[in-house]
Amino acid sequence: MLPARLLPLLRTPLRLLPRLASSTPMAGEKPVEVSIRSKLQRELEPSQLEVHNESHQHAVPPGAETHFKVVIASSRFAGLPLLQRHRLVNEILQAELAGPVHALSIHAKTPEQWDQNASVSRSPACLGGSKHDPHMAEKLGSQG
Repeated sequence: MLPARLLPLLRTPLRLLPRLASSTPMAGEKPVEVSIRSKLQRELEPSQLEVHNESHQHAVPPGAETHFKVVIASSRFAGLPLLQRHRLVNEILQAELAGPVHALSIHAKTPEQWDQNASVSRSPACLGGSKHDPHMAEKLGSQG
């Protein structure tokens, strides 16, 4: 027997299921990550979208959602310089950037650029001052 929460899916046309799956939080996903993914999917209809929570690479509490890398290919970027692409993404994610997101790395390409070169540079190691603060573990522990 299916759980009651899944019964509405039985009445959902098959063509809509992938869209529901991409915008519904899965076990282990975080609300900020899901919000970023769903807003970019809805507004830019990308052919390629990756949202990486890189918070664990920084001096933040476990489970934090403060540092993200977005890799996106969308036809909406055609004819736009890189700066305009970044501004477009920032505008779509303005609520997240004004709230919990401290850092956002954006790799924005057109689908043609993605097909020619799908490589993306690795994020650099965190060199923030807090990493070298001898009292950081104590500070992070007090936030829990």
